[in-house]
Amino acid sequence: MQMQRLVALLVAALLAAPPAVAAWRPWPPRNGSTTGGAATAGLGASKKFEGSSEFVKLQYHMGPVLAASITVHPIWYGPWPAPQKRTIRAFLRSLAPPPAEEARIPRPSVAAWWRTVRLYADQTGANVSAAVTLGSEKSDARMSRGARLSRMDIQAVVRDAVAARTRPLPVDAGGVYLVLTAPEVLVEDFCGQVCGFHYFTFPSVVGYTLPYAWVGNSARRCPEVCAYPFAIPAYVPGRRPESPPNADVGVDGMVSVIAHELAELASNPLANAWYAGTDPSFPTEIADLCEGIYGTGGGGAYTGQLLTDARSGAAYNVNGAGGRRFLVQWVWNPVLSYCSGPNALDQ
Repeated sequence: MQMQRLVALLVAALLAAPPAVAAWRPWPPRNGSTTGGAATAGLGASKKFEGSSEFVKLQYHMGPVLAASITVHPIWYGPWPAPQKRTIRAFLRSLAPPPAEEARIPRPSVAAWWRTVRLYADQTGANVSAAVTLGSEKSDARMSRGARLSRMDIQAVVRDAVAARTRPLPVDAGGVYLVLTAPEVLVEDFCGQVCGFHYFTFPSVVGYTLPYAWVGNSARRCPEVCAYPFAIPAYVPGRRPESPPNADVGVDGMVSVIAHELAELASNPLANAWYAGTDPSFPTEIADLCEGIYGTGGGGAYTGQLLTDARSGAAYNVNGAGGRRFLVQWVWNPVLSYCSGPNALDQ
């Protein structure tokens, strides 16, 4: 989820927050530190390695992975224009399209990226599911819980969606609930520390234990943090931003964070399966190990070798359904013991 061996990303404010398996978006650190002030090394610090597993102690902790068919239920919180929803839906549909449709998608593909996630298995030998579908959706355009949300508020948003009087989201065995906040919404720790996180809901709050994730649209607040490399921090001189493949800096940045969270949610849904570190509340997971790496040679502020759209000049590394293209970070491959993706030059 590089040249730097350790980048500490957990600040004191996070320690007071409800437990959540948090993911940090890959922006180039300023002088080897976070942009948000003092950090606490060793406590859920983000470890980024491109090479071998010599320094990576990814371990299995006996918990389940999402082995049953996965259904992703988007929860659109805040005003979401239809074109932005279509881009995110297209990515979700690209994770495991029907065989006939997948055959028409050029390589490298989103589905090939998901096959690396599928390499993770639980103690029964069951792998992460090959079946991922887009499920029912729920919208809260009026932001019924306000424009400022705490981490626990995200669970309340999930509860509102599954307990709604009209068209509630189904509660099913393979359900994953993806809360997506519009640019108008400020979530606790957003931009300063996190761009997304995942965890599971508490029965005392939601009524069920459900795996969920949150990802925010950073377009108006911090695209240089959460939509890198489509926006570049001022302290990275001489670097020009990449052109987003779907012409939307905020949403194209979200797609990679969504991919990050879904990979970790599938391989560590209850915070007791696949991760490195000793604290399950602040683990280093399979996407954390590869933050900032999108292609061969990636590390530090360098994304790695990307593909370029001949017409638009946009940067991407995977193809999706309906002719869509996306840029998603690589994940840790447990067979190869290093970060990999379908656009790797050695594939």
